Amino acid sequence: MTPETVEIPRVGDPGSDLGGNWRVIVLNDDHNTFEGVARALSSVLPGVSYDNGMSMANQIHSSGRAIVWTGPREPAEHYWEMLSDAGLTMAPLERG
Repeated sequence: MTPETVEIPRVGDPGSDLGGNWRVIVLNDDHNTFEGVARALSSVLPGVSYDNGMSMANQIHSSGRAIVWTGPREPAEHYWEMLSDAGLTMAPLERG
């Protein structure tokens, strides 16, 4: 009798750790102003106006954090790095 090989079905494609949505999260801090946060968000994130940035800054201030962008990993990493370089306090990327 020959041993039988059982193949387990693949759940994701090769490299699927890059797939799915990733969350870019900005944390509240004591050194950025509302205006500075809004300016950074509106200059880095597509489709975010200064007024949207001010709303996000208010959410960051009142709840301690805000998800400011969700999408594929590669642009999420880019936006995370750009916001970090702008001086914002960032949480690690989260898979969502």
